[in-house]
Amino acid sequence: MNYNDTLKIDIQSEIGILDAVLLHRPGAEVENMTPRNVQRALYSDILNLSIAQSEYEQLSGVLSKVCRVYEVKDLLVKVLEQWKPRADLIHRICESEDVMSYIDVLMEMKSEELARVLIEGLPARIDTLTSYLRNEYYALYPLYNFYFTRDAAVTIGNQALVCRMANKVRMRESLIMNAIYAYSGAFECDVIDVNEKQAESSPIIMEGGDIIVAREDILIVGNGVRTTSQGIDFMVERFRRSAPRGRYNVIVQQLPSEPESFIHLDMVFTLLDKDKCMVFKPLIMQANQYQTVHITIDDGVVSSIRPVSSILSALKKLGMDLKPVVCGGDDEWDQEREQWHSGANSFAFAPGKILTYARNIHTLDKLDKAGFEIIKAGDVVSGKAVIGDGPCAVAIDGSELPRGGGGPRCMTMPLARQHVDW
Repeated sequence: MNYNDTLKIDIQSEIGILDAVLLHRPGAEVENMTPRNVQRALYSDILNLSIAQSEYEQLSGVLSKVCRVYEVKDLLVKVLEQWKPRADLIHRICESEDVMSYIDVLMEMKSEELARVLIEGLPARIDTLTSYLRNEYYALYPLYNFYFTRDAAVTIGNQALVCRMANKVRMRESLIMNAIYAYSGAFECDVIDVNEKQAESSPIIMEGGDIIVAREDILIVGNGVRTTSQGIDFMVERFRRSAPRGRYNVIVQQLPSEPESFIHLDMVFTLLDKDKCMVFKPLIMQANQYQTVHITIDDGVVSSIRPVSSILSALKKLGMDLKPVVCGGDDEWDQEREQWHSGANSFAFAPGKILTYARNIHTLDKLDKAGFEIIKAGDVVSGKAVIGDGPCAVAIDGSELPRGGGGPRCMTMPLARQHVDW
């Protein structure tokens, strides 16, 4: 990939034809864990790396056929080749992870080796009694979750919002993403780093899996364990200040704190087309205790905050009349199983063209009945199948990747989309 041409960040919808995307191929960091630290890694199990990489090649292979693909590690190397951005990033990382004594070691590394270490982890020096008694193998822990590039930063319009994530083990992801957007030279955008000037105890927290740009004037946000009400207030305030005059809408959906598969909004709701969405029915379409709130901004002023019956009803009143496709099909048991395996976590690379997991057979059946052609991702990559003009669901093998806790939307950070003719 030639990164010499600067790309203007431009995301005005969730479904517009994808021009560019940012990915991170899972590497050794995924396996640099044991059953003892798997919970700290925010996983429910240990992945088989070779199988996970094979499955990931289907995702990246399909996307490389339809858009420009940027790689996190390549861009990180470009940042680290510049002395001041390198020094600033290393200092922020070492300060946040309390390993200031390693700054000199990191600064002396070659850029490619340093990029690898910042992602895969840095083994600790065991040269004092204190370091020995800590019983920690790593000074810098591996970024086990970094292949979920969606979470650490959000692209909205021409802005990159660098998130303040819920778990400190993922803080470095945000710091790296901030450096990439600000210093790689690959992108033209305004960068808002939420981590700046925030006390460690600050309740302002948000992650990209909870943030959906539905339309130029509609943002849908999940409020749960990974995105707080204070984090949403922060986003609304920034939106209120920067948006042009007119009316803008923020629809907030409260989420359960458990099971862990409900960590983000995009695990229960994603957009498929101008008139279709994927939903986990029990939460999105049935009565429950979780509120949906509509915030209206008029000419830069929050003019109303009121409850609504559902995301779908609120969107319909705003001119987006969406027909839901039910994750897991008609059976409640299948709905729960396939939601757990990221059946609702689809990623649209064009209106009516999505990436999803092949394992969720009842979800695929519903997509088929809704008019989506089901295509194997491996066939697209090999050239055996082509993506036609009609709606389609490109199905990725997913025995290992879902065990990390996410699907195609989690693994993709859109950078530029063509505008949609609504």
